[in-house]
Amino acid sequence: MDLLIKKAQKGDEEAFIEVINQYMPQMYKVAKARLKNEADIGDVIQETILACFKNIKKLRNICFFKTWLIKILINNCNNVMSSNKVIYVEDFQVAIDSNTDLSTDDIVEGKLDFEEVLSVLSPEYKLVIVLYYVNGFNTREISEILNEKEGTIKSRLSRARQQLKIHYVKSENHGFSKGGC
Repeated sequence: MDLLIKKAQKGDEEAFIEVINQYMPQMYKVAKARLKNEADIGDVIQETILACFKNIKKLRNICFFKTWLIKILINNCNNVMSSNKVIYVEDFQVAIDSNTDLSTDDIVEGKLDFEEVLSVLSPEYKLVIVLYYVNGFNTREISEILNEKEGTIKSRLSRARQQLKIHYVKSENHGFSKGGC
């Protein structure tokens, strides 16, 4: 990947497209966690790609490409949210890897479970969970992306986990009826 990024910095458009294609599922997941409208998501991703293409030569350390890309994406999402004066947070759609060998029923059930789990979280907690668990960023990287202190990110992550735990325990308790089967 580093070689492709270096080629892209030197103006190789094909290398840039290949790099962006590698990160497209992650970009979609992050944008979907922030925005409701598919058209807005598409616009934000397109704006992010254009901004990255124009500014990739300014990226000093290619090791931070993913962080840089996601930070631009989140800033663009925030611009859309503030211009609409509405916070769009809706169910998070799980992007299923085409290489999975799960049945369609398993995939649909997994999507519904994941959407339900994320729906109990506030927008701030949902975004941190998506960045940490889905995109694989560590708390330091998330703090850089969101321009927040790392301690704040750790707190949000901890609180989100606690909310998910409470939700899980409640849903498990409601699954059993009194008096047995």
